[in-house]
Amino acid sequence: MPYQRRRPAALVLTIISILVLTACASDGAQKDPDGGSSKAGAAFPVDVLSGPQNGDNTTITVAAEPEAIVSLSPTATEMLWAVGAGDQVVAVDDQSDYPEGVPTTKLSGYKPNIEAILSYEPDLVIASSDAGDLVSALQKAKVPTLLLPSAADLDESYSQIERIGAATGHVAEAAKLVSEMRSDIKKAVDSVSGADGLTYYHELDPTNFTVTGDTFIGEVYALFAMTSIADAADTKDAYPKLSSEYIVEADPDVIMLADGQCCGVTPEKIRNRAGWSQMSAVRNDRTYTLDEDIASRWGPRVVDFVQRIAEIVKKSQPATTG
Repeated sequence: MPYQRRRPAALVLTIISILVLTACASDGAQKDPDGGSSKAGAAFPVDVLSGPQNGDNTTITVAAEPEAIVSLSPTATEMLWAVGAGDQVVAVDDQSDYPEGVPTTKLSGYKPNIEAILSYEPDLVIASSDAGDLVSALQKAKVPTLLLPSAADLDESYSQIERIGAATGHVAEAAKLVSEMRSDIKKAVDSVSGADGLTYYHELDPTNFTVTGDTFIGEVYALFAMTSIADAADTKDAYPKLSSEYIVEADPDVIMLADGQCCGVTPEKIRNRAGWSQMSAVRNDRTYTLDEDIASRWGPRVVDFVQRIAEIVKKSQPATTG
């Protein structure tokens, strides 16, 4: 489907006190004062929290419903489509690859090219960080930038979805999505019982970078009372690099491989690592491959991640309890 550039709406960017947004759902379309139609629950201008839910942040003002959104974050891209704002997006960054058919470009969220971004005539830009002073550069061009950094927990993920809903005129859709996510995640967690005590090693890459419980990924595992072997390591890093010897000695109950797509790591290949064939997870076929995009993004597909972990716990539980 071709994506055509649209004329930007008039924008106002102001820094004001933090505003807590609440999403409300309603059905049907409403007429705006000018006689046009607006989405249910949409109201402009709207102030939206930009930044982490707790920490240094500001609010941005979106003056009118955006018609030319640029997303520089794969997670934000997934959120935009999930709330029904996909047809308002004119360009996404080079890492955005879901859902199928998104308008992927050469734009980078890590090293933003302001001139290239502005060539799409955006009336809203969404990014995960203020790399390269993105916010101030776009502010000079009167383009508001909504920052949605890596979520610290599920509540932050829900908050970001609601903020995207508010900023794009899809308040009701965002509220419905969050409600469904909460329900689906609860259902997945409730389907597993007696999983206390399972330890895990979540591999981010073949050099043994992993996660602790103090991460978004770690919180997902904690829903099932699982503990990262990295929690006991002598490190203050939430994403530490462990030695192979440490991993072997820790002997986790399950091993999660989130580096199959990037690096070709498989349960079969890790058997050839020194000492790994003696680990209980390897001997008992409790090594699992994860979709690394689903496991690393904090958007709507976190439900898929939770459901996948629930399946793994069910498979692993009989061999580690009793």
